Amino acid sequence: MTIRLYDTSARQIRDFTPLVPGCVSIYLCGATVQAAPHIGHIRSGLNFDIMRRWFEHRGYDVTFVRNVTDIDDKIIKKADEQGRPWWSIGYENEVAFNTAYDALGCLRPTYEPRATGHIPEMIEMMRGLIERGHAYAADGNVYFDVKSFPEYLQLSNQELDNLRQPSGEGETGKRDPRDFAMWKAAREGEPSWETPWGRGRPGWHLECSAMAHKYLGEAFDIHGGGIDLIFPHHENEIAQAKAYGDDFAAYWSHNAWVTISGEKMAKSLGNSVLVSEMLKRWRPIVLRYYLGTPHYRSMIEYSEEALHEAESAFARIEGFVQRVVEKAGIVEPADEVPLAFAEAMDDDLGVPQALAIVHTTVRQGNSALTADDKESAVARLAELRAMLGVLGLDPLDERWSGGGTDRGEDLHGVVDSLVRLVLDQRQAARSRKDYATADAIRDQLQQSGLAIEDTPSGPRWSLS
Repeated sequence: MTIRLYDTSARQIRDFTPLVPGCVSIYLCGATVQAAPHIGHIRSGLNFDIMRRWFEHRGYDVTFVRNVTDIDDKIIKKADEQGRPWWSIGYENEVAFNTAYDALGCLRPTYEPRATGHIPEMIEMMRGLIERGHAYAADGNVYFDVKSFPEYLQLSNQELDNLRQPSGEGETGKRDPRDFAMWKAAREGEPSWETPWGRGRPGWHLECSAMAHKYLGEAFDIHGGGIDLIFPHHENEIAQAKAYGDDFAAYWSHNAWVTISGEKMAKSLGNSVLVSEMLKRWRPIVLRYYLGTPHYRSMIEYSEEALHEAESAFARIEGFVQRVVEKAGIVEPADEVPLAFAEAMDDDLGVPQALAIVHTTVRQGNSALTADDKESAVARLAELRAMLGVLGLDPLDERWSGGGTDRGEDLHGVVDSLVRLVLDQRQAARSRKDYATADAIRDQLQQSGLAIEDTPSGPRWSLS
């Protein structure tokens, strides 16, 4: 079956045909590093990580570029407020983003370019746009002339006559208020770079057009980002790149938000939930399950109840995996995923439908264990591991089971050691036929939120 994706520019699901057979090129708008990431930021990285994993499972060679915006108005403002160099704000938060991506199991990008590392490429693009009559310099700024590009606003489906272009401080000299800044003239005390039109710094949109051109060429397959980037950012990227002469992206893919009380999660609204805080309370693999399993184009309404549901659902998966491993040892993933799972993923990355196949497989595997059908249980675990590998949720993968420095996994190990001590005391009581004490220990553990199961290989605990 052909992979099909919803293309924002076409407003419909389209068959995916790569520009280069066997290869997929993806550009994802990454972090603007003025602050540490909240779970809304990381959702985008997770969604496109799953997209990348599915393409790779289907045999494609994927080039994945995710940029870092390390200079903009917000970063400069934070530096002024905190009395720190602008670059230290950017670097500190870039590290925080990468720590969060790593904690939640996102594969590292093929390339992760920073805006400030590509000023020459931006200057070259501005020069070409000015020569072609699509841009002009004024008061040290460089603007894109939107009326010179007839295709402008086709992605966001707006009318030029009704356009209200966001503008920043110091954007003087515009010929038309709807023109947007590619380069901003230097202001006293702010970072700046030398250009033929005077010292200044990049506008937000120019960096992505220039970096996509450098790393993926004049044309590439998929451009991704959150739905809030459709306008102005992605619309302006298209204008710059295509007016420069690039074909740019063949498909546009956008993920929905994480919301609180129906509003987009954002630091400016004071309703953000930081990843670093969440990881103190939830295991990273559970947080990945929570953020990664809804459909990428569906909103996620944040709630503690939903997180507890995700934790319970994933615990059922882990429980089956653990029981089979205890009975049969480590089972390698199957080479292929079940057909129904593949069909769901091929259809615009239908993760919720694919996840239903995951849980069906778990139920079938548990039934096989109950019937003492070891062969069937092992077969179901092999299928399960193949599916979970695509979703980045395989609990036996070294990323989750390799004993890294993750705080959640460390805590699980500490709890396991303490519970084992108590279970040893219970086992000793059973051995001397002191069943009243053994039952009392079990009841105390259950009151603490633990479920105890006696198995042929000894007692096993899990969260109840």
